[in-house]
Amino acid sequence: MDKVNLLNFDLSGLEDLCADWGEKPFRAKQWMRWIHQFGVSDFSLMTDLPAALRARMNSLAEIVAPTMTSSHQSSDGTCKWLFDVGAGNAVESVYIPEARRGTLCISTQAGCAVNCRFCSTGRQGFNRNLSVAEIIGQLWFAEFNLRRNTESANAQAHTQTTRSTDDRVVTNVVLMGMGEPLLNYDNVVPALRLMLDDRAYGLSRRRVTLSTSGVVPMIDRLAQDCPVALAVSLHAPTDQLRDSLVPLNKKYPLRELMAACRRYLEFAPRDYVTFEYCMLDGVNDREIDARALIDLVQDVPCKFNLIPFNPYPESGLRTSSVMAIARFTETLQNANIVTTVRKTRGDDINAACGQLVGEVKNRIKIPVRVAA
Repeated sequence: MDKVNLLNFDLSGLEDLCADWGEKPFRAKQWMRWIHQFGVSDFSLMTDLPAALRARMNSLAEIVAPTMTSSHQSSDGTCKWLFDVGAGNAVESVYIPEARRGTLCISTQAGCAVNCRFCSTGRQGFNRNLSVAEIIGQLWFAEFNLRRNTESANAQAHTQTTRSTDDRVVTNVVLMGMGEPLLNYDNVVPALRLMLDDRAYGLSRRRVTLSTSGVVPMIDRLAQDCPVALAVSLHAPTDQLRDSLVPLNKKYPLRELMAACRRYLEFAPRDYVTFEYCMLDGVNDREIDARALIDLVQDVPCKFNLIPFNPYPESGLRTSSVMAIARFTETLQNANIVTTVRKTRGDDINAACGQLVGEVKNRIKIPVRVAA
């Protein structure tokens, strides 16, 4: 019989396992703490469980994150890990340390079906959804790998007395890696719940951000099931332009997307939506585009995150000039829209936005770099 990977379950799922195995429900909370607060994968170290249960769990269950196959660290401290998820597929996670926070960018799919024009992941095609274990496993690996690198040898992750969520290295999580999170909804939501659960990672809803290209029905579902901070990959001010850059717009046009954003804000932990906007030279960076954006979002409390495009050869696109980005920023700010330009981090290890790389199955047989 195959062992059950406990990383695949949030608290509700672990309680169901307890019922199946004839164990009391409170055991689920104990497993949660050992796995997600203390980073323990060896049942023999779970010392507040009866010895008989620990032995039984060895035959029934396992705690297995995706296998890390390569690791790189940037001169600015950014870390990038490549994870093997089987069948020739790989995904990457990026950790970005800052003075008061540490942000982890994680993937939710191997490949992507959205096929945005400026993103090379879409050229690879869609391979499959990641499981809960493969999504939360990126956080589990990063958190406890980073802890081990920063703690002394006698402060290992197997004693409750030396572990709490106050020790965490990863303070923020963004679902902005490979894939469209809302097209893997059934696995993403349990992973989000683990991130938020005080018995696991204890992150606040404001510190977990899901980025979507605009899957309108699932934005509405997320508002009811697990509202976290929302970022929308916008990239264009009109349907005509967005149809060419983000093909999903043909199914869920801007009018419907803006309405979904307004509905989401009724439940969101923040009082604004973040719009991500990739700056493309001569395509979407003109004064007329900025003015059209202002009209588009006038009824949506928001901030803009402008992202200088990281080119790859097959795109046929170029990044906007520094001057064009500055003018665009000024126009939005003059309209009282909070606007920032994303700072490039980790570009020397191909970990900047749009540079995530994986040795993955390429369905169109073109050797390209895989971007987030």
